Amino acid sequence: MSSKRDLNHDKRQSIWLALIGSAVGYAMDGFDLLILGFMLSAISADLNLTPAQSGSLVTWTLIGAVVGGIVFGALSDRYGRVRVLTWTIVLFAVFTGLCAIAQGYWDLLIYRTIAGIGLGGEFGIGMALAIEAWPAKHRAKAASYVALGWQVGVLAAALLTPVLLPHIGWRGMFVVGIFPAFVAWYLRVRLHEPEIFSQKQTELSTQKISKLESFKLLVKDKATTKVSLGIVVLTSVQNFGYYGIMIWMPNFLSKQLGFSLTKSGLWTAVTVCGMMAGIWIFGRLADRIGRKPSFLLFQLGAVISIITYSQLTDPTAMLVAGAFLGMFVNGMMGGYGALMAEAYPTEARATAQNVLFNLGRAVGGFGPVVVGAIVSAYSFSIAIAFLAVIYVIDMVATVFLVPELKGKELS
Repeated sequence: MSSKRDLNHDKRQSIWLALIGSAVGYAMDGFDLLILGFMLSAISADLNLTPAQSGSLVTWTLIGAVVGGIVFGALSDRYGRVRVLTWTIVLFAVFTGLCAIAQGYWDLLIYRTIAGIGLGGEFGIGMALAIEAWPAKHRAKAASYVALGWQVGVLAAALLTPVLLPHIGWRGMFVVGIFPAFVAWYLRVRLHEPEIFSQKQTELSTQKISKLESFKLLVKDKATTKVSLGIVVLTSVQNFGYYGIMIWMPNFLSKQLGFSLTKSGLWTAVTVCGMMAGIWIFGRLADRIGRKPSFLLFQLGAVISIITYSQLTDPTAMLVAGAFLGMFVNGMMGGYGALMAEAYPTEARATAQNVLFNLGRAVGGFGPVVVGAIVSAYSFSIAIAFLAVIYVIDMVATVFLVPELKGKELS
């Protein structure tokens, strides 16, 4: 009886370690990217960078993240979740540390790009690791906890950077950026590969597997290709809406409605809290009523909240409505990990997470550009209302392309 209790305790400890380690890794992503944004002006002044050079530090970090996500996702499907995650953490930590001693634009650009490559694998590999460790009935909840890691990292960066940057400078902030990596590494050296991954590796050990096999499995037949297309549409809309709103809204509040910097910051904080609540709610809802109904409910909520928001002019009403806008626009982040984990086999799971989400991120990166063009030609209210249209497209893709996979045993 005692040995059975010990076994259950060890199993519970293992699944929570997998979850916390994955969430910390994703928090590291959010923390790193936001502190870079805060530090750009200080870096530019110290190293005499042009605006184009300064902006390229962010661009190449993101390019590195996309490349790293695709490469490391495939490597983790081949060599193991925990092992490859450790590689990504070491790569990120070493080159983030080197950023602190950069002497000019080119060496800093190289360090940032390679750090971005290390950063890129975190989401998909961590999500696969956590979901493979958790039981089916709590799978979406586990995915939502990992997704919350990003928001926690963003909030930590928003709170810590204004306090620390004046005292330790941008070089010191890069040193601070290494600490989440140490925490993630500490947690992961205590992890084992998920049982389902180890079993699959044993089954495949006698077969000759192509290095591109995990990519091929994303489009192996008509049904799988249909699902992959649907998920790319969902993740594209997710990123397009998120960046389109979060990049432009503070600017709109300041210029059009006369919000002070403090009020704009308060709006951002309230909206981010709404996003966190949405992710948390989505995970529980998806485990209770299913993935597909939950996506449709939140997509409809996004359409309604965006249209409603575009008609508001009262600052207090906009502040309150911002929380609901954030909840529906970003809450669906709590479900993509579970959906992708259930749609693909173990030997392609991390590849699917990183490739499909990063394709969506690439499309979504045009969100601020498109919203900006509509604002210039028409008005911000029309640009916001336009965003509602893409969530209608999202609903169509969910109905016709995305299957219901709640409770499916991982293969």
